[in-house]
Amino acid sequence: MSDIQRRDVAEQHTAKVIGVSVAAAVGGFLFGFDSSVINGAVNSIEDNFKLGSLFTGFAVAIALLGCALGAWFAGRLADVWGRKRVMLLGSALFIISSIGTGFTQTIPDLLIWRVLGGIGIGIASVIAPAYISEIAPARYRGSLASMQQLAITLGIFAALLSDTLLQDAAGGPEQNLWWGLEAWRWMFLVGVVPAIVYGLLALTIPESPRYLVGRNRDDEAARILQEVTGEENPLERVKEIKLTVKREARSSIRDITGPSFGLHPLVWVGIWLAVFQQFVGINAIFYYSTTLWESVGFSTSESFKTSVITAVINVAMTFVAILFVDRIGRRKLLLAGSIGMFIGLLLACIAFTQQIGEGEDITLPDPWGVIALIGANLFVIAFAATWGPVMWVMLGEMFPNSIRGVALGVCTAANWIANFTISMLFPQMTKLVGLGWIYGFFAFCAAASFFYVLRKVRETKGLELEDMDSEAASRLSELEAMRAAKSQPGS
Repeated sequence: MSDIQRRDVAEQHTAKVIGVSVAAAVGGFLFGFDSSVINGAVNSIEDNFKLGSLFTGFAVAIALLGCALGAWFAGRLADVWGRKRVMLLGSALFIISSIGTGFTQTIPDLLIWRVLGGIGIGIASVIAPAYISEIAPARYRGSLASMQQLAITLGIFAALLSDTLLQDAAGGPEQNLWWGLEAWRWMFLVGVVPAIVYGLLALTIPESPRYLVGRNRDDEAARILQEVTGEENPLERVKEIKLTVKREARSSIRDITGPSFGLHPLVWVGIWLAVFQQFVGINAIFYYSTTLWESVGFSTSESFKTSVITAVINVAMTFVAILFVDRIGRRKLLLAGSIGMFIGLLLACIAFTQQIGEGEDITLPDPWGVIALIGANLFVIAFAATWGPVMWVMLGEMFPNSIRGVALGVCTAANWIANFTISMLFPQMTKLVGLGWIYGFFAFCAAASFFYVLRKVRETKGLELEDMDSEAASRLSELEAMRAAKSQPGS
């Protein structure tokens, strides 16, 4: 075979890997869509159901408890059913949730549909990066795993854009649009479309080779490795996977226990990465940005358009992460992102302390409105290019194969719980302490994330998942040696 022919074959396999990764990452699109579609409906839900600010936050955030539940069980379910079937389950749950929320008439109904959709999104949030990491070669894995976050940002953009178009078409989110339904209800019903697309795409992709090996379907796994990834020695690769799958099959929650408050130190590193990603306040922007900008003097139309612009920036900067995550490395991007987020959040914090007026007559005088926008968007730029996608890449890579599935489920659940906490408390805390203090807290968390990564996080780029065991084992040994040294008398 000539060099040109080899290059053509390699390009074909690269295209196949990208294609199946894109299909799997549509689950991230649903995650992003569900996260932000409520943005344009928050005020309407609050007015329609006569809710207070704390219960409004709960109604928004309760879907995240469903996400945590779905994330917790997704790995085990995928090992029994297979990745594809679990993707289809996520699609079905989101379709049911979108229709139910669109037609909801009571608070209990609203909460049930939100939780059900959250379970579907939680499933997708775990299965998509897991599937991509299992089928992608090491040299592309960081970039392809980052496609999950790109899909999330596209889902956020699509949700905010559709919210804006629907409220413009109706003349306001609470005005009737089609079939006698208000525009805010159509904001949820539109979610049926990407959910159906996700289900159809899930039917077209091959099953994960790891799942097939775990079910003793070695020949099928080898064929997929050869046809999709271009693996030159697929049978040898299957043998390597079989060894790690056997170790994974024996893993349980007991395998991640340790002396550090009941969990192994390495699991705590993953948990804190997951928590920091939410405690910098990214979803305070994407869940409440329309309400936030209205609260400081922007008109409803201006607030919707500002939210869409922020979503466009979010999408654009995620391409930066995809471009550089396998070149620069995960750790350096996280450190740079922490610095950028801190600067942006600090600007927003200072700007929000300058607001004047009371009640519904609050405004930001010149030039503080512009500074608040610059700070918020600088924060989004830094987050989207670094912490947004890279945290998920790290969680998929940093654990040894023997505990990866269990540890990833715990860390993902921690991410959803942190998301729930911020999302539920944001409306109430805005009224109690003001945006300045809230964004000051977010800035503090951004600064803390820098020092945490500097001290605790190791680089993982360029390693096959099967090679992670030796690297992770080395890290575990170092942590245990340090802990033993500290326990010695006189240390």
